[in-house]
Amino acid sequence: MLPPSLEELIPEDHLVRVVNKMIDQIDLTPILQKYKGGGASSYHPRMMLKVLVYAYSEKTYSSRRIAKALRENVNFMWLSGGNKPDHRTINGFRSGILKGDIREIFASVVELLLEAGYVKMEDYFVDGTKIEANANAHKVVWSKRTKNYKSKLRKKIDILLDEIDKTNDAEEAEYGEKDLEEMGGHGGVTAEELKEKVSRLNERLKQSPEDKPLKKALKTLEKDYLPRLEKYEEQERILNGRNSYSKTDPDASSLRMKEDRAAEKPLPRPGYNIQNGTEGQFIVGYSLHQSAGDPGCFVPHMEAQKFPKGKLPRNAVGDAAYGSEENYAWLEKHQIENYLKYNRFHKEQHPPRKPELREKERFVSANFPYDQDRDEFTCPAEQPMTYRETRPYRTRNNYLSERRFYECDHCETCPLKPQCTKAKGNRRIQVSFKLRAYQQEARTNLLSERGVELRKKRAVDVETPFGNIKQNMGYRRFLLRGKKKVEIEWGLLCMAHNMRKLAV
Repeated sequence: MLPPSLEELIPEDHLVRVVNKMIDQIDLTPILQKYKGGGASSYHPRMMLKVLVYAYSEKTYSSRRIAKALRENVNFMWLSGGNKPDHRTINGFRSGILKGDIREIFASVVELLLEAGYVKMEDYFVDGTKIEANANAHKVVWSKRTKNYKSKLRKKIDILLDEIDKTNDAEEAEYGEKDLEEMGGHGGVTAEELKEKVSRLNERLKQSPEDKPLKKALKTLEKDYLPRLEKYEEQERILNGRNSYSKTDPDASSLRMKEDRAAEKPLPRPGYNIQNGTEGQFIVGYSLHQSAGDPGCFVPHMEAQKFPKGKLPRNAVGDAAYGSEENYAWLEKHQIENYLKYNRFHKEQHPPRKPELREKERFVSANFPYDQDRDEFTCPAEQPMTYRETRPYRTRNNYLSERRFYECDHCETCPLKPQCTKAKGNRRIQVSFKLRAYQQEARTNLLSERGVELRKKRAVDVETPFGNIKQNMGYRRFLLRGKKKVEIEWGLLCMAHNMRKLAV
């Protein structure tokens, strides 16, 4: 006649028991140190973490729905020990207490997987995907527009300041036709310099209160030009080299989503570039990025990981997006085997069959013969392309390399020029011989028996977790805003994915 206990209602191999067992083994010292003590009793962080990870594994992401499940769902009740934190407490723990420590928690889970033999940290499969941010797609600041608006505004400011300065004989005599010092020389006035100029003009106006043109110009500077210039400079500070950002989530960049490729006119939406590293379809590393391209994300992704016991993977496997000199050099430095494809690897193994496509391949600079003794290339018209100069090249991650430039002479009389180049002058190519050496190494590895095996395995291994999270778990848009909070969400999702795989 007694009501059954919750323990009896949950099967031995249920997912909730897997989550409970795994989280019980994690060291939560970094989180426990955030609790100062005193005041009302807090919910135990281990219980809160169990609830969050299990909720994400059950496709329950809203803090209100998690609180509802704690009141109604037997599994949640058993996991929380009958505790019923409200949605504010749950959200505060997720976006506040976990901030800055989610990577340590995730690394502890990976270490448990390593000790149990589920992963070996031997093959590291890496790939990226885009996830939409919790931001308004119609409130986006674009870098080009900001630059254009700022340039036009500076011209207006220059004209207005010139008109003001012409009325002052003393300044005219001192500066002549040069810009004022407040104009910042040749680069145009900044907001700080304009403030100083406005302050000086206010002092001048006190001495000549009847100067109506000056009063009108000063009002335009203070009420219109200065606030706009400050706004554009703030936008450039937030952009920090990016092409765009969302006003409702400044950390999110406007990206083209994979789901929109089928649309006739796909529009970019605010989102994050997610990079995952997997082994055996378990997620063993992750990172969030604000840039759309994958090549520049690989090194920051690898350096952000807290690999268990500092054990780096033996092999790195990725698609052609990651085959850059910077990435190859990083792998060489850390003695990791290079199985990253480069952009022309597929075409080298599968030459085009159509004659017109084969003809186009003749004019690709990677196919030009090179004479090492003469240090020159040969163009499709059998003419030499001689060395002209070497330039340094620096990536966004501050990796410095060099490019050697070669140019052909007298292309204007060549009958193949329309097919070879659209440039008005001669055909000019740039080459990095260090990159070519890295590509040769990658080609040798990829064509080996082990390389063929890893290439076949890569798509299945790294794409499956993305498919599970996006399709099976239904997660296509973040709930929280800001990169740090979004990183917490993705960390919880990665742990939830690993738990679900363990329970299968």
